[in-house]
Amino acid sequence: MLRIGLVMLQGARHAHMAALEAASEHSGIQIDVHEIRKLTDLQSYDPHALVLPGGESTTMRLTGLDQSSSLLPGLFHWIRDNPSRPVLGTCAGAILLSDPQDGGAPLVDAMIDRNAYGRQSDSFQDSVFSPLLGREFPGVFIRAPKFTSHASGVSAMHGEEVVGVMSGNVLALTFHPELSGDSGFHTWLLETASKEGMK
Repeated sequence: MLRIGLVMLQGARHAHMAALEAASEHSGIQIDVHEIRKLTDLQSYDPHALVLPGGESTTMRLTGLDQSSSLLPGLFHWIRDNPSRPVLGTCAGAILLSDPQDGGAPLVDAMIDRNAYGRQSDSFQDSVFSPLLGREFPGVFIRAPKFTSHASGVSAMHGEEVVGVMSGNVLALTFHPELSGDSGFHTWLLETASKEGMK
Protein backbone atom coordinates (compact mmCIF):
# COMPACT_ATOMS: atom_id res chain seq x y z
CA MET A 1 0.00 0.00 0.00
CA LEU A 2 1.34 3.41 -0.97
CA ARG A 3 1.71 6.07 1.70
CA ILE A 4 0.62 9.47 0.33
CA GLY A 5 1.45 12.58 2.33
CA LEU A 6 -0.98 15.50 1.99
CA VAL A 7 0.81 18.63 3.18
CA MET A 8 -1.60 20.64 5.32
CA LEU A 9 -0.19 24.17 5.40
CA GLN A 10 -3.64 25.45 4.43
CA GLY A 11 -7.08 23.99 3.52
CA ALA A 12 -8.16 22.16 0.32
CA ARG A 13 -7.61 18.67 1.69
CA HIS A 14 -11.06 17.27 0.86
CA ALA A 15 -10.78 17.88 -2.91
CA HIS A 16 -7.29 16.38 -3.05
CA MET A 17 -8.39 13.38 -0.98
CA ALA A 18 -11.32 12.80 -3.33
CA ALA A 19 -8.99 13.06 -6.36
CA LEU A 20 -6.52 10.64 -4.76
CA GLU A 21 -9.30 8.15 -3.99
CA ALA A 22 -10.55 8.41 -7.59
CA ALA A 23 -6.98 7.90 -8.84
CA SER A 24 -6.62 4.88 -6.56
CA GLU A 25 -9.81 3.34 -7.93
CA HIS A 26 -8.80 4.11 -11.53
CA SER A 27 -5.28 2.69 -11.19
CA GLY A 28 -6.04 -0.16 -8.82
CA ILE A 29 -3.26 1.08 -6.51
CA GLN A 30 -4.16 0.96 -2.83
CA ILE A 31 -3.25 4.07 -0.84
CA ASP A 32 -3.15 5.40 2.69
CA VAL A 33 -3.42 9.21 2.80
CA HIS A 34 -1.92 10.95 5.81
CA GLU A 35 -2.15 14.66 6.61
CA ILE A 36 1.30 16.21 7.11
CA ARG A 37 1.08 19.19 9.46
CA LYS A 38 4.47 19.17 11.19
CA LEU A 39 7.97 18.03 10.35
CA THR A 40 7.59 15.15 12.79
CA ASP A 41 4.57 13.92 10.75
CA LEU A 42 6.70 13.81 7.62
CA GLN A 43 9.58 12.06 9.36
CA SER A 44 7.46 9.40 11.06
CA TYR A 45 5.17 8.71 8.07
CA ASP A 46 7.91 8.80 5.39
CA PRO A 47 5.50 8.91 2.41
CA HIS A 48 6.04 7.36 -1.00
CA ALA A 49 4.61 10.54 -2.59
CA LEU A 50 3.59 14.06 -1.56
CA VAL A 51 0.82 16.46 -2.52
CA LEU A 52 1.45 20.15 -1.85
CA PRO A 53 -1.95 21.86 -2.27
CA GLY A 54 -2.78 25.45 -3.09
CA GLY A 55 -3.77 28.24 -0.75
CA GLU A 56 -2.14 31.60 -0.09
CA SER A 57 1.62 31.25 -0.38
CA THR A 58 2.48 33.95 2.20
CA THR A 59 0.21 32.31 4.78
CA MET A 60 1.61 28.90 3.89
CA ARG A 61 5.15 30.14 4.47
CA LEU A 62 4.22 31.63 7.85
CA THR A 63 2.51 28.41 8.92
CA GLY A 64 5.27 26.17 7.62
CA LEU A 65 8.08 28.21 9.20
CA ASP A 66 6.44 28.48 12.63
CA GLN A 67 8.55 26.80 15.32
CA SER A 68 5.66 24.59 16.37
CA SER A 69 5.61 23.14 12.85
CA SER A 70 9.08 23.57 11.29
CA LEU A 71 7.54 21.85 8.29
CA LEU A 72 8.71 23.85 5.28
CA PRO A 73 12.50 23.68 5.71
CA GLY A 74 12.29 19.97 6.49
CA LEU A 75 9.86 19.39 3.62
CA PHE A 76 12.17 20.97 1.05
CA HIS A 77 15.12 19.04 2.47
CA TRP A 78 13.11 15.78 2.28
CA ILE A 79 12.18 16.41 -1.38
CA ARG A 80 15.82 17.06 -2.30
CA ASP A 81 16.94 13.94 -0.41
CA ASN A 82 14.29 11.72 -2.06
CA PRO A 83 14.39 12.69 -5.76
CA SER A 84 12.69 9.50 -6.93
CA ARG A 85 9.56 10.07 -4.83
CA PRO A 86 6.96 12.05 -6.83
CA VAL A 87 5.60 15.39 -5.64
CA LEU A 88 2.52 17.20 -6.97
CA GLY A 89 2.36 20.93 -6.18
CA THR A 90 -0.71 22.91 -7.26
CA CYS A 91 -1.12 26.71 -7.51
CA ALA A 92 0.50 28.08 -4.32
CA GLY A 93 2.21 24.71 -3.97
CA ALA A 94 3.86 25.44 -7.34
CA ILE A 95 5.04 28.81 -5.96
CA LEU A 96 6.73 27.12 -3.00
CA LEU A 97 8.40 24.53 -5.25
CA SER A 98 9.64 27.23 -7.65
CA ASP A 99 10.72 29.65 -4.93
CA PRO A 100 11.43 27.77 -1.67
CA GLN A 101 13.32 30.68 -0.08
CA ASP A 102 15.30 28.34 2.15
CA GLY A 103 18.75 28.99 0.69
CA GLY A 104 18.62 25.83 -1.40
CA ALA A 105 17.97 25.28 -5.08
CA PRO A 106 14.40 25.47 -6.40
CA LEU A 107 12.57 22.13 -6.47
CA VAL A 108 11.50 22.83 -10.07
CA ASP A 109 13.77 24.77 -12.39
CA ALA A 110 11.42 27.68 -13.07
CA MET A 111 10.67 31.26 -12.05
CA ILE A 112 7.14 32.17 -11.08
CA ASP A 113 4.98 35.29 -10.61
CA ARG A 114 2.35 34.86 -7.92
CA ASN A 115 -1.23 36.06 -8.60
CA ALA A 116 -0.20 36.89 -12.17
CA TYR A 117 -3.67 36.11 -13.53
CA GLY A 118 -5.25 38.75 -11.28
CA ARG A 119 -7.89 38.78 -8.56
CA GLN A 120 -10.38 36.13 -7.50
CA SER A 121 -12.87 37.60 -9.98
CA ASP A 122 -10.39 36.87 -12.79
CA SER A 123 -10.46 33.15 -12.04
CA PHE A 124 -11.54 30.91 -14.92
CA GLN A 125 -11.74 27.38 -16.25
CA ASP A 126 -10.39 26.36 -19.65
CA SER A 127 -8.90 23.34 -21.34
CA VAL A 128 -5.15 22.80 -21.10
CA PHE A 129 -3.02 20.26 -22.94
CA SER A 130 -0.73 18.03 -20.93
CA PRO A 131 2.19 16.34 -22.73
CA LEU A 132 2.66 14.34 -19.52
CA LEU A 133 -0.83 12.84 -19.76
CA GLY A 134 -0.92 12.96 -23.56
CA ARG A 135 -4.34 14.63 -23.64
CA GLU A 136 -6.50 17.64 -22.85
CA PHE A 137 -7.27 18.39 -19.21
CA PRO A 138 -9.84 20.76 -17.60
CA GLY A 139 -7.75 23.53 -16.03
CA VAL A 140 -9.24 25.44 -13.07
CA PHE A 141 -7.32 28.70 -12.49
CA ILE A 142 -7.99 30.57 -9.22
CA ARG A 143 -5.79 33.64 -8.59
CA ALA A 144 -3.22 31.60 -10.44
CA PRO A 145 0.50 32.28 -10.67
CA LYS A 146 2.42 32.24 -13.97
CA PHE A 147 5.76 30.74 -14.85
CA THR A 148 7.91 33.59 -16.19
CA SER A 149 10.75 31.30 -17.30
CA HIS A 150 11.62 27.63 -17.03
CA ALA A 151 14.31 25.11 -17.83
CA SER A 152 12.17 22.23 -16.59
CA GLY A 153 10.14 19.91 -18.78
CA VAL A 154 6.73 21.23 -19.80
CA SER A 155 3.86 19.18 -18.33
CA ALA A 156 0.88 21.42 -19.24
CA MET A 157 0.11 24.25 -21.68
CA HIS A 158 -2.78 26.72 -21.83
CA GLY A 159 -2.53 27.87 -25.42
CA GLU A 160 1.03 29.24 -25.66
CA GLU A 161 1.28 29.67 -21.87
CA VAL A 162 3.26 27.13 -19.83
CA VAL A 163 1.07 26.19 -16.85
CA GLY A 164 2.86 23.03 -15.71
CA VAL A 165 6.55 22.23 -15.31
CA MET A 166 8.41 19.19 -14.10
CA SER A 167 11.91 18.56 -12.77
CA GLY A 168 12.58 14.86 -12.25
CA ASN A 169 9.50 13.58 -10.40
CA VAL A 170 8.51 16.99 -9.01
CA LEU A 171 5.46 18.35 -10.85
CA ALA A 172 4.28 21.95 -10.39
CA LEU A 173 0.93 23.11 -11.83
CA THR A 174 -0.40 26.67 -11.68
CA PHE A 175 -3.99 25.42 -11.76
CA HIS A 176 -6.12 23.20 -9.48
CA PRO A 177 -6.47 19.67 -10.91
CA GLU A 178 -8.21 18.53 -7.72
CA LEU A 179 -11.20 20.78 -8.57
CA SER A 180 -11.58 19.54 -12.14
CA GLY A 181 -13.29 16.19 -11.60
CA ASP A 182 -10.41 14.60 -13.57
CA SER A 183 -7.93 12.56 -11.54
CA GLY A 184 -5.30 12.29 -14.29
CA PHE A 185 -2.46 14.07 -12.49
CA HIS A 186 -3.21 12.28 -9.23
CA THR A 187 -3.16 8.98 -11.13
CA TRP A 188 0.27 9.96 -12.50
CA LEU A 189 1.40 10.54 -8.90
CA LEU A 190 0.27 7.10 -7.74
CA GLU A 191 1.58 5.24 -10.77
CA THR A 192 4.97 6.96 -10.53
CA ALA A 193 5.20 6.28 -6.80
CA SER A 194 4.28 2.64 -7.39
CA LYS A 195 6.97 2.22 -10.06
CA GLU A 196 9.63 3.97 -7.96
CA GLY A 197 8.65 2.01 -4.86
CA MET A 198 9.28 -1.28 -6.64
CA LYS A 199 12.87 -0.41 -7.62
